[in-house]
Order: sequence, then structure tokens, then C-alpha cells
Amino acid sequence: MRPALKKILLLIAGVVVIAALLYHTRRSAMLAGFSWQKFSAELKDANFALLALSLATIFVSYAIRALRWQRFARYMGRARFKNIYSATIIGFTSIFLLGRAGEPVRPLLIARKDRLSVAGNFGVYVLERIFDAAATVVMAAVALVMIAPGSLNTSERGINMLRDARLAGWALFGGLLVVVALLIYFRLRGAHTLGARLGVWRKRGGWRGRLATLTAGFGEGLQAIRSFGDLLVAIFYTALHWLVMAFVYLWIIESFRVGGRPFEFRGALLVLAFTMVGSVVQLPAVGGGMQLSTFLVLSVIFGMASEPAAAIAITIWIISFAAVSVVGVPLLVHEGWSMGALRDLAREEEADEERGKHVSLRGVDAAKRSTETKP
Repeated sequence: MRPALKKILLLIAGVVVIAALLYHTRRSAMLAGFSWQKFSAELKDANFALLALSLATIFVSYAIRALRWQRFARYMGRARFKNIYSATIIGFTSIFLLGRAGEPVRPLLIARKDRLSVAGNFGVYVLERIFDAAATVVMAAVALVMIAPGSLNTSERGINMLRDARLAGWALFGGLLVVVALLIYFRLRGAHTLGARLGVWRKRGGWRGRLATLTAGFGEGLQAIRSFGDLLVAIFYTALHWLVMAFVYLWIIESFRVGGRPFEFRGALLVLAFTMVGSVVQLPAVGGGMQLSTFLVLSVIFGMASEPAAAIAITIWIISFAAVSVVGVPLLVHEGWSMGALRDLAREEEADEERGKHVSLRGVDAAKRSTETKP
């Protein structure tokens, strides 16, 4: 492809991403009578330096994720940071544009770029989610203990929501104990024992095949932690990642200068934790979702007015989740991929998971070739 044509395509991709970003935001931003006029009014007086810092820091958080993945994958072969980082950006872009169907893209691309085991990379993906879930529980517990009662909304609704958040935290803590027990079992008895017992389920397919595949991935992921040093490094990267994310939340909230006094770090930690466990909290006549969870904790627990709370919730969503696509889509074009090819690859992986296996590297290479041969 000619350099000039590639630049034009990258420019077009950037424009398309910005348009899609605004469209997605328009559809999902309807919180408490949210409108673009209200959002513009709140954003007009925001501290754009802090927002720019938050946006730049988000890409640092992806780099930390890539470093953790590189550490997990080191027993499979040579995993290069550059390849893992670009695949991470593309992977999260796929999740934004395709929804949950885009989740397999990241491990599949990493496996292809460095010619690593597909099953092993899905094992790393499962292990990564376990560490992030554990971080969620710890973060929620710390935030709920540290938060100062004087900074909270003392209304009945605020107290009830905080109680529901604590119940959700306890539920997640119980789930974490189950996961830890499974980790100990796998270490003592071996993943191959359970995998062999689930071999029959692979043949049956359906949900049984998916469970067998997930269990096999769990066992593959555990191979990434072979020493106490491996565990400590994984914990360090996980803690660093979520610490960085807490600062991103703090800077975004601070940029709107609500209430005339600084927003405390422990408050930002609670907002982050509540956003992550928000799908667990069930409230009458209230839906779920990342933006709504953020809006609720700001407006109900911290007593913030609905307009700035909605503006902050949408800004957090744009910076921490959606903005990656502004870099991710041009990167897709640069590497010769298309969203259609990634969608087909994700569907093929989903079909193979039901049969108790993963897409092979040949399948990933074929998807890449089909994109390159298109005019």
C-alpha cells in the first residue's frame, strides 16, 4: 500500500472513530435527563489539563496490562512488549465496537503476532481476569473502610445504596474465596486431572464444551505462575494498574471542580470500585451499566447534583473505555485488519469454544489473509 494512501485511510479511520464515539455516547448518555447542552455547560469550565493528563494516563494503564501479560506469557516463548501492547489496544477497541463478542480478539492477536500457543494465551486471559476480580474486591473493601462518613450523603437513599454496595462487595469476596480454593486445588491436584474428567464434555459441545474450554484455559493460565516471585510480580502489576486507574478517576472528577473543595483519593477509589461492582448491585426500577453506576455513586452516595454527576460519568466512560478506539481503529488499518475480519474471527472462536477448543493459528492467519486480499 502506498504511504500517501495509507495516510488518507488513517485520516478517514480517525474521523470515522470520532463520529462513532459521539454516536455511541449519544445513545448511552441518557442519564437523569442528560443532554448535550447540559454536558457542554459543565464541560466549559472543566480543567482540560487534568482531562488531557487522564487521557494520556489511560494509555499508560494499557502498557501496564501489556507488561503483566508479557510476564504471564514468558514460559510460552518470546513475547514482545510492542506486539502485546498493540494487540491490547486493538483488543479493547474491538470490545468497544463489537461488545462482548470482541473479547477473544486480544489473546488471538497476541498468539498470532509472537507465534505463541492460542490455548496458552486464553489461559493468560483467564488468569488476568482472576487477578482483576481480586483487585476489585480488595479495592472495594479498602474504599468502604477508608471513606470518611462526613463526605457522604446522609440521606436514606445514600445510606441504602452504600449498604447494597457493601453487600455486593461481600458477594464478590465470597466469589474470590471460591477462586482461591480452586487455585489451591489446581496446584495440589493438577489441572490435567480435572481436564481429563471434562474430556467427555468437550465431545458433547454446547455449554459443557464451553465450560471444558474455560477449565482448560484456567489450567493453562496457572502455568504462568510457577514461583512465589511470579506471584509477587503479578500482584505488583495488578496493584499498579488499578492505582493508576484510581488516579484517572480522581483527576476527571477534580477537573469539574464540583463543590469547591478537593475530591479525596479514597472517594475516587470508592467511585472506581462502585463502578466495577455496579452490575452486582440491584436497585428497584434502576438499570445497570458503567455510566449509570458512576452516576449513582456520585449523585446518591456523595450527594452531587445530577448535571455534574452525569457529565463526570460520561467523561469517565469516554476516557477510560471509549477513547482507546481513536488509536485502535487507525492501528487496525495500519496493520491491515478490518472490523469485519475481527468479527468473523470472534465468531469462529465462539463456535470452536462450544466444541471444546480454540481457533488455531492457521485460522487466525487465514482471517488476516482474507483482509489483505480484499481490494
